[in-house]
Amino acid sequence: MKAVLKQNLLAIISLLVAFSALAYNSWRNELTEQNRNIRFAGFEIIQGIGELERITYLIHFDKETIRNSPRDGWAVVLVLKDLSQLMSSKVAAKAQRLLDVWRAQWEGLGENDESVREIDAAIDALRMETLEVIRLLE
Repeated sequence: MKAVLKQNLLAIISLLVAFSALAYNSWRNELTEQNRNIRFAGFEIIQGIGELERITYLIHFDKETIRNSPRDGWAVVLVLKDLSQLMSSKVAAKAQRLLDVWRAQWEGLGENDESVREIDAAIDALRMETLEVIRLLE
């Protein structure tokens, strides 16, 4: 038995190295794909935040409601909430907070400065958390 083991030691070591390399490569590919998905979702969230800010400011400060309806804001907020599910739980919580604030404050846009301040604060919180998650990717 010892002689057979000694004869095939190189093959056994090679097999162990191959299995280890395969396991590491599979793990690394999964991590890379997960990071790619998080990064993509993060960039989409940042773009969506910019669009929501544009809509919010046009409605509030310019009273532009014909081409920029609060319904457009609803669509963006809901997409942000969906994309946040691909990110960390902190990002998802900030997106939920933005949805809650939008739900409570969208009707005050154009009339109430507190509405735009609360929406803006929720947008900024989501932006900061999203950027932090992207920064921490491996």
